[in-house]
Amino acid sequence: MATTAELQARLAEAEKAYHEIATGGGVRTLVDQSGERIEYQPASLSRLQAYILDLKRQLGILPRHAGPLGFYFS
Repeated sequence: MATTAELQARLAEAEKAYHEIATGGGVRTLVDQSGERIEYQPASLSRLQAYILDLKRQLGILPRHAGPLGFYFS
């Protein structure tokens, strides 16, 4: 289990990579929690965003069951 400091460092790195890719940067390589190296590129921004959300949930920044909000009209 990662420490809070490790999770915060991973989150900062992932958010920086997301920003760089989203603003026209190239491929970025990150190491996830299990030590697996992952290359992110513009086509995989959704996977990077999911990783960022997972880190935020682990840090308690987001609720565990955050999801789309729906409305019902009768």
